[in-house]
Order: sequence, then structure tokens, then C-alpha cells
Amino acid sequence: MGFHFFQILLMKEKTIDYILRSTWMNVTKMYNEEAGKKGSTMATGFALISIDPEEGTPSTALGPKMGMEATSLSRTLKTMEEKGLIERRPNPEDGRGVLIHLTEFGKEMREFSKQVVLGFDEAVQKNVSAEELQTFRKVANTINELINSKKIYNSE
Repeated sequence: MGFHFFQILLMKEKTIDYILRSTWMNVTKMYNEEAGKKGSTMATGFALISIDPEEGTPSTALGPKMGMEATSLSRTLKTMEEKGLIERRPNPEDGRGVLIHLTEFGKEMREFSKQVVLGFDEAVQKNVSAEELQTFRKVANTINELINSKKIYNSE
């Protein structure tokens, strides 16, 4: 009964999980298509936006800032360095650490990435009322709070 009931439930109405996943997959596809026009990727664009254009950013701070695994971030940074978007410099405040700095080309591509993100934001705001966006943000914050406070599944 369990599986059949769940199948019927899914057919009637999309689950919140489904809506989140399919929406994010579409956003990812759109961002990758835009980034591809400049020979880039969404991951590179997000990294560019996450790096402080003046001071640089410690490599250890980028992963958590972007919500990216260390292995994926390392690959992304290696590619970015090969394309001349970034350079690694020793962190003057931490001899063992490295700061990621944008090159001039990296700063140009950062601006392009910002414009892509802002363009998406603007398009959504033109087509969704302020009240609906406020509700969307409130729902998203609630979902994050439920997950972060372990109120959905206890990890015992």
C-alpha cells in the first residue's frame, strides 16, 4: 500500500522536493548556457562572484561561501587558473594559507557573471509580485531553518 499510495500522491500534486529540484535544474541549465557563451560554466561564474575583487579571498573560505565540496572547488579553481581568471598568492596573515585573487580578465568575467545573475533576478521580479517574492523567501527560509535545526529528520 505504501508505494502505491505515494505514487498516487505524486501524480496528483508535485512534492516540494520535486519543485525545488526541477526549478534549480532549470536555473543551472540557463546559467550554464549563458556562461557557455563566454566559454565558462556556472561554477566558475559563482566562484568569480564569491572572490573579493580587491582583497582576494582565502581559498578555504570559498567552499563554504559557495556551498561547494573541496574536491569540486579544487577542480574549478585549477581550471580558472589555467584560463587566466585567477592567481594564487600567499596569505600575508597566514603563512600556510593562500589567497585567490582575480586577474584583470577575471574581473571582466566577474562583471559578466554578476550581470547574468542580476538579469535573472530582474526578470523574475518583473514577473512576480513583491508579495509573492516575500512569501517565496519566507518559505525558502523556513525550509532552510527546518533542515539546519534537524527538525525534519533527527540524526541519531
